[in-house]
Amino acid sequence: MTDHLDKWGPFSPAIKPAERVARCRGLAAVVHLITGPRDNEAVRLLRVAEHDPSALAEAAKAINALPTIDKRGVWATYATLTRPDRAA
Repeated sequence: MTDHLDKWGPFSPAIKPAERVARCRGLAAVVHLITGPRDNEAVRLLRVAEHDPSALAEAAKAINALPTIDKRGVWATYATLTRPDRAA
């Protein structure tokens, strides 16, 4: 199970499977763009989690294990890209 802090993005328990897939893909792209080839494991686990939600806990651990600078970059970029449009 994911930590109580890991309830964002694809780790949210209140999303439907299609939304989980979309969020996993988006987060995998962000992780890859921030970390490059240094963290293929988090990207791999997020891709697995698209079809196997039991991989989410390991994906969260892999993201949380990133160096602080990478983790902050992932969080900030993902938050910016998924921020609700206030104009709508």
